[in-house]
Amino acid sequence: MLSRRAFWGCCIFSAVMVFGCVPKPAGEVVVYSALDREFAAPILSAFHRETDKQITPVPKYDVESTKTIGLVNRILAEQEAPVCDLFWNNEILHTVRLQKKGLLQPHDWKVGSDWPPSMQASDKTWCGFAARGRVLIVNTDLLPDESEWPNSVSELADPKWKDRCAIARPLFGTTATHAAILDVSMGTEAAAEFFKKVAANAYVLSGNKQVALGVAGGQMAWGLTDTDDAIIERDAGMPVAIVFPDQQPGQPGALRIPNTLAILKNAPHPVAAAKLADYLMQAKTEDRLAMGLSAQIPVSKEAEVRPHVLPDRPVRWMEVDFESAADRWEGLAPQLEVIFTSVDEL
Repeated sequence: MLSRRAFWGCCIFSAVMVFGCVPKPAGEVVVYSALDREFAAPILSAFHRETDKQITPVPKYDVESTKTIGLVNRILAEQEAPVCDLFWNNEILHTVRLQKKGLLQPHDWKVGSDWPPSMQASDKTWCGFAARGRVLIVNTDLLPDESEWPNSVSELADPKWKDRCAIARPLFGTTATHAAILDVSMGTEAAAEFFKKVAANAYVLSGNKQVALGVAGGQMAWGLTDTDDAIIERDAGMPVAIVFPDQQPGQPGALRIPNTLAILKNAPHPVAAAKLADYLMQAKTEDRLAMGLSAQIPVSKEAEVRPHVLPDRPVRWMEVDFESAADRWEGLAPQLEVIFTSVDEL
């Protein structure tokens, strides 16, 4: 007859074999965060202190320009047995891709009726907040006359700026999202021609940060980047100006790309994930991100902090359909890879 210790050992072994692993503590909520650790970690810690000390966020971060792709690939690989409870993406395209694959759980997001429709999933599986703007960063030493500054994203294809402007390779992050939006707004054929002209005209760099650094260092006169990368250079005293593009009549407006939150379908800790999601989707979270070095732009009208990256005059934002853009991505990505890997980086 088995001893008591041996009996319980067999039981535990059998449970592990059946369930695959010992369940994680119910008080944990696993967060996959594409937002940089320096910005996300203090906010997640504040949730534990201020709201529910019984719930401990366990963040998982990835690194470098492919961090969103890396986290999304982990979610896809784990879809049969999810590890992630809450996905905090610092952009939106790949969040919508997860939505399209049926991997996200609908949630009653606590936002007002005036929340922009483009910042909410049609099936309530994700919600957007705390945006970054897509802007032009201009070297004011190379272009001292403001009347000569570019004012539209379309100027990336203008031959007068050949080898004087820059763009990040549009295969990852916000530049990929921007490319998908252009594919929708311009139409596939017109967008493909535009991308080819841009690839032939502009320096193609590895990321938005590299664009901002290149312009700040005088390697090119201007480039397309994100507000968080541009404001760092301006705050450091570099000779740069930030232009919110396409503000003139007949132009589409500047694109803003939000952070997104989404609860995973069959998440191990759905109740804790919902509590954390509700905490993060508050105006005070946007205020914290607006005050930070990245100067992210609040979506909520209840937010009190106006980030210093914004110009004095109101910005007109581009009307977008992120879900339609995500539908285009699978077909667009291979085309962009061909167009933008056939050029040499600076």
